[in-house]
Amino acid sequence: MGKSRARRFRRAPRAPAGPTEQGDGERGPEEEAAAELLEKLQHPSAEVREYACASISKLLQQKHVIPAFVQRDVVRCLGPLLMDHSLAVRETAAGALRNLSACGGFDVCDDMVTNDIMTPLVALLKECSTGLDANQLSPKKCRGMNKNYIEDIANEAINLLWNICECNNTALYIFNKEGCLEAVLHYMKKFATNVDLAISVANCLQAVTEDNPDLLSSFNASAQQLLETVMLCPESTMKHILLRTLIAGTIWNIKDTIPPGSLGSTVNAILKIFSESLAIDAGETIIRMNEAEKNRLKLAVEAEAEENMSDITENCVLSEDDNMEEIPKGKLRRENDVSDLLPSDKWELKEVTALLTAQQTALEIIVNMCCSEDPSDDEWEELSSSDESDLFMENSYNEGSGLLLSPLCLSDEVNSAFLNNLIPKKILEKTAFPNSVALDICMHNPSWKPLIKKLNTVQCRALTCLQSILLVSDVDCLGGASALQSLAQHLSQLIFSKTELPTDTEFLEAVTSALRALLQTMASKNISQCMTPEQLLALCEAGIQSSNASVRVNVVSILGISGSVLAKGQDTAETLKMIGKFLLEVAMKESCLVVAGEALDALFDVFADGKEAEKAALQIKLLPTLKEFQPVFRMRMRKEGKGQYSTDQLCVLDNVKMNLRRFIAYQETLGKTPT
Repeated sequence: MGKSRARRFRRAPRAPAGPTEQGDGERGPEEEAAAELLEKLQHPSAEVREYACASISKLLQQKHVIPAFVQRDVVRCLGPLLMDHSLAVRETAAGALRNLSACGGFDVCDDMVTNDIMTPLVALLKECSTGLDANQLSPKKCRGMNKNYIEDIANEAINLLWNICECNNTALYIFNKEGCLEAVLHYMKKFATNVDLAISVANCLQAVTEDNPDLLSSFNASAQQLLETVMLCPESTMKHILLRTLIAGTIWNIKDTIPPGSLGSTVNAILKIFSESLAIDAGETIIRMNEAEKNRLKLAVEAEAEENMSDITENCVLSEDDNMEEIPKGKLRRENDVSDLLPSDKWELKEVTALLTAQQTALEIIVNMCCSEDPSDDEWEELSSSDESDLFMENSYNEGSGLLLSPLCLSDEVNSAFLNNLIPKKILEKTAFPNSVALDICMHNPSWKPLIKKLNTVQCRALTCLQSILLVSDVDCLGGASALQSLAQHLSQLIFSKTELPTDTEFLEAVTSALRALLQTMASKNISQCMTPEQLLALCEAGIQSSNASVRVNVVSILGISGSVLAKGQDTAETLKMIGKFLLEVAMKESCLVVAGEALDALFDVFADGKEAEKAALQIKLLPTLKEFQPVFRMRMRKEGKGQYSTDQLCVLDNVKMNLRRFIAYQETLGKTPT
């Protein structure tokens, strides 16, 4: 997938701490903290350096603090500590740089590469890879377990590498040139004992293999065998499901390295992984895991109470002379102890988060599979003959939705065989609104509240996946007319089930895109549509107010598709008048030329043919209105076109301008034709 730079981090000038400007010698709280902590990075004591790194790591999670550190060359200060003599310092320094890359955005990642962060990072990755099997444990225990510094350092470093390579092409070039793949794959061998490290590696691999043909030659048979082993691991935790999903995505990215004879079974294995992920009900999982968390915390409180009671009983038998002044437990923390900066253990929450991430990833990869280059006939013949995947159930019929599910099948045309799969039940289920009980749990639990956004994101990705499948699938494969009508009712229910139309931009874009693709398919096959004109206009009136231009384009297109169908019917002139007035207003008043052009295109479709369309066009004075608007549209294209729109958009707008001239000429001939 392409990487969006729409929300870029911009360096802010040093801001005053109060309402009045400070003098030259004064500094705000962020600058004071940054200066003090960066100075401590040079301290001879490893404990002080570790504490400074951990404190910086925590502060860098607050975006408004980042400029203060960037202006003081935080990268050049932290970079050398990746090779510090102290393993604890290495880990916390890598963690701080990881947070900087994750929270700073594209510009900060670019600065990190410019400031040569890749040199110490690559050195650290290779050194950790070499020492990975040394099993270097800390003499102290962390949360009841021996701490493996090498693996923990590697985990932070891999996450840092992932963030930077995803944002910066130079970093990706260095990754290829320095042969980092070998070291990264070596970490993956720990997947059986350290799934968190393996997930980090899998995320990194998926990022560096996307649109990176120079890396493909590095994936030899041994590397492919390792990925296959991980993808087939039998563990059933949500983290392992996420791991398998990410590895499946990586294998899809490097599919060009797979022999043609094996590609079919490989893709079916990938789909089986996605099927496993999408089959799980996230709402029910949240309910179950939340209950498990409550029980665990209850048992922990009871155990602590018993321990405290035991301590009190023991202390009571001591004589007063033997008692020393006891320091409260909260005071035992050393000044430079970093344990308070580490996140608390939330196993259940992490499991749910892993599941939702796996489902989102699976849906996104399916979208990419639908948009991929056409494979050869031989590849798809081998694929369609395999029965390893249960995602698309062969010749089965889902009674609930009326949608036929089938395996991937060959296209009728040579060199145009896409994922011509039927709409899977599991994807459809993900398009529904999240479980209300699960939402209530998340709403009333601060640490679980971020899951609400993840649940909504999965729904939106499922709708986008649905749209992609509709665009590449044949109507018969989709289950025929009745199946498409059932799907239209489902999408209508998503839009109109609540008293007010949805306003969430991401959801509106996803659901209108899916509905647009569906209505296009139905109209092309003369399948009757189930949305009423009132529903269509309500949707369009709400959607046209969206700040998202894609939503506005979708609703205008939806109205055009539906209007063109209505124009072929009887006694539809009144409805066509409403549609025509709406589209004319959008074309003339819309600030975005692309949306205005789409409205004109929709008008051309609606009023292209039919007695009802001719009658409505006369009543709304379509021809004189368009003739008056034509020079205005041309002028807007000359003034606004260059610099504001892409080449593709300008080509589309040029076609609209040409079609507007032709449509006016066509309408003029209708006026001259004897009735």
